[in-house]
Amino acid sequence: MPDPHRFVNELDEESHERLIGRLESRAKVPVFANLFDKYVEQIDLPSSARILEVGCGTGVILRNLVQRMNFSGSATGVDQCKAFIDAANKYAEQESITAELDFQVGDIHNLSFDDAVFDLVIAHTVISHVTEPVQVLAEMARVVRPGGIVAIFDGDYASLTYAYPDHGFGQKMDNALATTTFNNPRIMRDLPRLLPDMDLELKSAWGDAVVEIGDGSYFKTFAETYVPYVKNAGLFSEQTVKIWLNEQYRAMENGTFFAACNYYTYLVRKVSGPYPVPTASV
Repeated sequence: MPDPHRFVNELDEESHERLIGRLESRAKVPVFANLFDKYVEQIDLPSSARILEVGCGTGVILRNLVQRMNFSGSATGVDQCKAFIDAANKYAEQESITAELDFQVGDIHNLSFDDAVFDLVIAHTVISHVTEPVQVLAEMARVVRPGGIVAIFDGDYASLTYAYPDHGFGQKMDNALATTTFNNPRIMRDLPRLLPDMDLELKSAWGDAVVEIGDGSYFKTFAETYVPYVKNAGLFSEQTVKIWLNEQYRAMENGTFFAACNYYTYLVRKVSGPYPVPTASV
């Protein structure tokens, strides 16, 4: 199924705006934003650090990061979608932080940077979307300096679930959302065996559940953004999808809503040695 983020350059302007809205809105939802806070607080960086975010989207993660400290380094974001990069520059200008940030259109499977130039490389909810996750991991490992940190945060979208009275159909819709939205819905389960081949040593890792019960915010915009791709993939009729979405709205209105997904964070350190060459695929 076509992951809209993977094929974002094939989407129309309206779809770009919907995805931009989703990226910005989820960053403001405490249940999700707190997970970024949690892993950033465990990364010890000098104010002069060189930071790269791959698949930066609208730049909301880097904007947040550079405003947390007396930042005097450089923060670069790369994304394949020009509409996202345009939005990133617009938001940075609105927040008066353009001097600290550089957003570039580029392919994160083939980064244009020299070896070992960044202190920190971040992949925040992007490795689940990419075409070749092993190649992206290898590029991240190549451009981070020996001793530097690679932070990978993403969901295990096989665990994504919304409550629905018909459990059988609800499970089918959960699976449809995961497979139409994410090219690699189980990639976080693969990282422990992939990282050593990238000369990346696990420093710490943990999991968190994003859960909304009673009312929905994070999962409301998730459904609104990605349910159209379930319909477009022809997995269910438009009427069936509408009934499911209306049930979610009804549950939010009467306080009976439930949705959840597991998210994982890996903080890994680049080991000194030869730069990795990807030898396997997921």
